[in-house]
Amino acid sequence: MKKFRKVLDGLTTSSPGGTIGSPSCGSAAGTPTAAPTPKEIDVQETLVSENFQLCKTVRHGFPYQPTALAFDPVQKILAIGSRSGGVRILGRPGVDCYCQHESGAAVLQLQFLINEGALVTACADDTLHLWNLRQRRPAVLHSLKFNRERITFCHLPFQSKWLYVGTERGNTHIVNIESFILSGYVIMWNKAIELSTKTHPGPVVHLSDSPKDEGKLLIGFESGTIVQWDLRAKKADFRIYYDEAIHSVSWHHEGKQFMCSHSDGSLTLWNLRNTTRPFQVTFPHGKIQKDGRKESCKPILKVEYKTSRSSEPFVIFSGGLSYDKAGRRPTLTIMHGKAITVLEMDYPIVEFMVLCETPYNNEVQEPYAVVVLLEKDLIVVDLTQSNFPVFENPYPMDIHESPVTCTAYFADCPPDIIPILYSIGAKHKKTGYSQKEWPISGGTWTLGSHTYPEIIITGHADGSIKFWDASAITLQMLYKLKTSKVFEKPKPGEGRAAELVEEDPFAVQMVSWCPQSRIFCVVGISAHIILYRFSKYDANTQIVSLEVRLQCESEDVISPSENENNPCFSEQGSHSPQPHHQHPASPGNRTPEGIKDSIPCLKVKDRVVRVPPGYQSELVIQLLWVDGEPPQQITSLDINSAYGLLAFGNCNGVAVVDYLQKTILLCMSTLDLYGAADPYQRLTRSPRRNRQSTSEFCMRGLSNFYSDSKKRIRTSYQSLTELTDNQQSIDMERSKSPTSVYVCFVGSPVPVHYPTSLHNDPRILPEPVASLRASHCSPVFYLLDNDHVNGHCTSPTSQPCSAGKPRVPMGPEGPRLTRRGPGRPPFRKAQSAACMEISLPVSHTEVGHASRRAMLQQLHGVTMYSHDEHHTTASYCWSERESRENSFSRSRSSSVSSIDRDTKEAVTTLQFGESYGRKSDALPTPCLWVGTSLGVVLLIPMSIPTDQEERMEEPVTIGPSGAVLMLKGSVLRFAFLDLVGALIQSPYEVWRDLNAPEDPDRPRRRKLVHFSPSSSQDACGDGHLAVVCSERQAKVFLMPSQSCLFVHNITESSFVLRADVVSVCNSVCLACFCANGHVMTLSLPSLRPLMDVNYLPLTDMRIARTFCFTNGGQALYLSSPTEIQRITYSQEMCDNLQEMLGELFTPIETPEAQNRGFLKGFFGGNAHTFDREELFGEAAAGKASRSLAQHIPGQGGVEGMKVAASGAVGELARARIALDERGQRLGELEERTALMMTSAETFSKHAHELMLKCKDKKWYQF
Repeated sequence: MKKFRKVLDGLTTSSPGGTIGSPSCGSAAGTPTAAPTPKEIDVQETLVSENFQLCKTVRHGFPYQPTALAFDPVQKILAIGSRSGGVRILGRPGVDCYCQHESGAAVLQLQFLINEGALVTACADDTLHLWNLRQRRPAVLHSLKFNRERITFCHLPFQSKWLYVGTERGNTHIVNIESFILSGYVIMWNKAIELSTKTHPGPVVHLSDSPKDEGKLLIGFESGTIVQWDLRAKKADFRIYYDEAIHSVSWHHEGKQFMCSHSDGSLTLWNLRNTTRPFQVTFPHGKIQKDGRKESCKPILKVEYKTSRSSEPFVIFSGGLSYDKAGRRPTLTIMHGKAITVLEMDYPIVEFMVLCETPYNNEVQEPYAVVVLLEKDLIVVDLTQSNFPVFENPYPMDIHESPVTCTAYFADCPPDIIPILYSIGAKHKKTGYSQKEWPISGGTWTLGSHTYPEIIITGHADGSIKFWDASAITLQMLYKLKTSKVFEKPKPGEGRAAELVEEDPFAVQMVSWCPQSRIFCVVGISAHIILYRFSKYDANTQIVSLEVRLQCESEDVISPSENENNPCFSEQGSHSPQPHHQHPASPGNRTPEGIKDSIPCLKVKDRVVRVPPGYQSELVIQLLWVDGEPPQQITSLDINSAYGLLAFGNCNGVAVVDYLQKTILLCMSTLDLYGAADPYQRLTRSPRRNRQSTSEFCMRGLSNFYSDSKKRIRTSYQSLTELTDNQQSIDMERSKSPTSVYVCFVGSPVPVHYPTSLHNDPRILPEPVASLRASHCSPVFYLLDNDHVNGHCTSPTSQPCSAGKPRVPMGPEGPRLTRRGPGRPPFRKAQSAACMEISLPVSHTEVGHASRRAMLQQLHGVTMYSHDEHHTTASYCWSERESRENSFSRSRSSSVSSIDRDTKEAVTTLQFGESYGRKSDALPTPCLWVGTSLGVVLLIPMSIPTDQEERMEEPVTIGPSGAVLMLKGSVLRFAFLDLVGALIQSPYEVWRDLNAPEDPDRPRRRKLVHFSPSSSQDACGDGHLAVVCSERQAKVFLMPSQSCLFVHNITESSFVLRADVVSVCNSVCLACFCANGHVMTLSLPSLRPLMDVNYLPLTDMRIARTFCFTNGGQALYLSSPTEIQRITYSQEMCDNLQEMLGELFTPIETPEAQNRGFLKGFFGGNAHTFDREELFGEAAAGKASRSLAQHIPGQGGVEGMKVAASGAVGELARARIALDERGQRLGELEERTALMMTSAETFSKHAHELMLKCKDKKWYQF
């Protein structure tokens, strides 16, 4: 392998690629820049485009918005249909398959071809589909589209190839399952009812064949009419007219009785001997009132009537409760003899199905369980025990127990982490489940050869964290952590958190986890961070709390001059007076004026608490309220266990915390981080007096000048409409200057001074009055204030409003702009990532850019402003002056006015690592890489004591005066490579249990693992490569010279949402997910495009906030509020996916029907002589009208056609699939032959026995 040679002459500090002010390091994507480079820049990259292919692997979680349920009693697999056209098929743990109808129409009904490996789905677009389940990825074999009638009910008799289809018009059609062609045999509604009937019977709501005679079809109409149709004679045997509407019908297995459920909450039992009136009418939940009448009840939506040999029959139904109590929970009622058991459910019941021992409807059913499909859960009740316990669900159906707000994905974890998390989590499992095995046990699944430990972490709106074992494309709950236990419960009347976030004050915003050291960090919506350490022992601990004042205050108010031509600013009070806002008094620390100040949003428990084994909280960091303003949301976080440091940032600045010494090392605004290395020329403002002084070693710095209107814009967790709910005059609001961002060097021997007043700071710019007046109605403010993007509501928590309603700001004499007063917090209920839905325009118009930026602000949870877009006061639309060639979208430009309009520079990403903070550095040192929303990269070198004792006592020194680099767009990700192209891992501390008993022979010491950039490249010289990816481009820098070696403009029309440097096929690449749905991979370090697939158009913010890449070519996102979709972009994993998936169909011999006996067979009718082919075939019934339904052939014969790539690999895959299918067919033929031979032997044996019995008898003995 070729390597980078040592950097020779030509790399100077003035090189264009490494200078700050250069607008770009190169225009050609993936090529070296014009900057001086090493003599030979040629890393032998092993990744090629053939290594990448994108496909879905598996979907976890509960099917979102379920609509239908079906069960195969022989194969023992379950199917669930959804409103979006999806079908989930479940078997034993590991057997989990997801299918999707291309039309996206809701699934109305599911019907298994029992023990045939096929499934029929009826969809809301009046189409029937036949799915082949004999392959690991089911596919549609046939489709039948009804053109003139709407499908309402389907019924497929056991071991029949003719499907009965009822329609909205009341007709019943018959479909051949094998050919999916409509039969000419039709039961018209006007023939089914009597000619004297004057009204239409309504849609068909039930179809079933009689257990006594398969030639008799029972048809139930919605109006209450029931008809038993003789299929041979083509006439009705009897008709029943009942006053109440019918919802469902269920037969007794003998075929002499059936039960109906009605809309008035009644159950009627009918006997075929007398159909003039019901044999029995019961109101199970209807009480008799004082006047003798039955109280009204809710409809019984479904009833099942099942018999048992050893006990009374079961009558199970849903609904039927009385209307007397409002808000009653949905119920499932089990009537067993005289006992009535009512099971209350947490969610409305969508469907339920009783599982029985036999698939034959004319045998004693022997029910053993009932599957209940709820709106947000799946429950299986054990009917064999008198207390009806539920089975423990082995599937991960509770991902949405609390709405998911963030996700993290870790592949190739340490192998010991999963067992230890499982052992800790198993101690807290619920009890009281049924002791029997899970009844849905079909299919086969084996652990594949390509498996490694994988963990998925989900954060939730209630503050809980869930760790999931995601190895081998399965998902199993490992451990649950509740972050809310760290805080005191708000007392009634208090609740500072409730003022900040009315609901979900503990919602998780992001997580950071180091699997090697097992240190875990959680960022919450109430601007708090919790640091956890893992221990196998319980302990008594007191949580340490640190409070950080990372907020801009409003002590000094700068008001514009009355003279529009005067560009100067004056002190408060010299011009127009400021309004004094009254704040309602509420408990908490407040200033004498009643404004909250220096208080956190939540109260940490200040007492010693007993913590169980697992993750135990060690430190809580909270941002403080300042002058009545709530803290800004935390937008970035990184933790390094080897350094013992934690860094976080928001739109005001960045802070670094030493969690070993529990001290704050750095807390300063983003602008102050530049120091003398500010890459832009800035004009001076008018002088103003210094009102702040230093206190101890804490120096007050200056953050950006920003308007109060923009200051109130918050994160993606806030409702955008809440920006406009308090009427105030916009011209009475003045721009406020920040004066309270601390620069704290705790324990630093020498105070580090930074400018603390305006008159000495050259970075503050004068602003023309016209520009200042425009800032009152800044473009970003109005973009966020407008809840509509292209006619779609962009406020996930706002009330329904008229789409596209214009909000044109008026002048001072017009209507006032409504906005929130400073005394009211701007947060609302924490939106989960599951509930954010936003329309993303894909047009290249300026409005489209604005819409994307509004959603990007939601994605990053931060207010970010673009200086490339200028606001016109006449039309309030984005100007056309944005140039892709010479301006940065959402990044700094060289325009003075545009820089002045940029009011906040958010910290969007942070990364600790061994690097070179300055060009002159000879050796790598610990550094903090800081990326901002304006495309600027800052390096902060640090000095950390190496000795363990010194580390706990001596301070860590930080000098924020390192290098400054620049990209186009907001910075998203950092990564470091050595000079041979290998990924440099961040240093970490090996896990040690601090609560373990002391061992005098082996004292516990910190064991650190470092990955030095020069450790594996002695022959290649010093230095390393830094990969920096922003939302628009990626760059590779050579450190310490800071030369830009490669640059690639990822996208011009969209922006990158997620980016990660991941390992694939023993190499590394840069993976990106864009807002236009493209998933891309770039080689490293050359940034050569390897894959670009238009995979998933971004339709809501849920996908954007939860999409994450990981090693091994895998990624995941929240496809719905209740489901996690995993995908792979690795060709190797796509090729091995077939063996990793479970088999849905396993060859099982169909159970034999019970012998009916001689008398029953002789006198019980001629049910077994019924030949449907003779009645429904084309020879007897003719052809159906072509205009009635259209046959659409499917592509189910070739498994994985969408997965297999084109070319040789694809051809091989297809050949292998064809071979597998041929083997399946031969296996089926062999099975049928064996069955025929067995049947022939049985017949021969019985004939021989009969011959022996009768050969000696005389003729009169017969």
